[in-house]
Amino acid sequence: MVSDMSENRTLYDVVIVGGGPGGLAGALALGRARKRVLLCDAGPRRNAAATHIHNFVTRDGTPPDEFRAIGRDQLARYPNATVRDVGVDAIAGSRGAFRVGLSGGEAVDARRILLCTGMVDELVAIDGFRELWGHAIFQCPYCHGWEARDQPWGYLVLPATAGHLVPFAIQARSWTREVTVFTNGVAIADDARAPLEAAGIRIATPPISRLVGQGGRLEAVALGDGTTVACSALFAHPPQRQVEVVRQIGVAVDDDGYVKTDPVTRETSVRGIYAAGDLTSRMQGAIIAAAAGAQAAAMINVELSLELAASGAL
Repeated sequence: MVSDMSENRTLYDVVIVGGGPGGLAGALALGRARKRVLLCDAGPRRNAAATHIHNFVTRDGTPPDEFRAIGRDQLARYPNATVRDVGVDAIAGSRGAFRVGLSGGEAVDARRILLCTGMVDELVAIDGFRELWGHAIFQCPYCHGWEARDQPWGYLVLPATAGHLVPFAIQARSWTREVTVFTNGVAIADDARAPLEAAGIRIATPPISRLVGQGGRLEAVALGDGTTVACSALFAHPPQRQVEVVRQIGVAVDDDGYVKTDPVTRETSVRGIYAAGDLTSRMQGAIIAAAAGAQAAAMINVELSLELAASGAL
């Protein structure tokens, strides 16, 4: 890997990849710590279909675009924090001497990297799923449950997340008494049926033929046996994958494909590269990503400050 710094390229203390809540929070903390930061945000945002952010104290109900606009406006107060609408195509080099290739062919140098890229959702191949994603099909009841309270809910069982079926379906009863588990042909263990049935949760085993709805609203789930089940909100956890630049770096991931980080510093398996937000965990949410971004930024600042002091540059 290339490790030399070019005098013809701009040197940043930190390049942040991704301009969502994690990236914005990280840039804010580092900007206030007087570090030179470049926040790269290529868009589009992962929650593009969502109309509001919830469970974020002081920002509950804020549209995502407005949230980002507020974050960028606050960053503008700190001249050492730069935001650019540009993608990151490649990251090479090593700790203290990273070379970051931006979309369009430009390159910059950075002492540290903070990945806040989120994940790519691989939507389920069910008729109507894509159209309703983010409008009536959700991942998180803490983000969308209140608005759909006391309405009929469904939970779609997928092979990779079948193990989370029981706790998710039972917690759904906090918001509504009418919950249906759609197995869509996926086999569920016998020991999962008993607690679901005891909680009064319906189990629908036939494959789903289509989702019935219009105008972003879900009305029912049509099953392959010809029956339909009333449903206003369907919860599902589709497979997710890392964005290409994260895959290229070669950071270690866990069995589910999420980037492994040190729980305190948020550093990945590649020294000098940190990660925060949805790409590190299935526990995903705007406020969680923002907290992790701020934590990573603080740890990066401590490390850079010690490094600069040792060299006599601080």
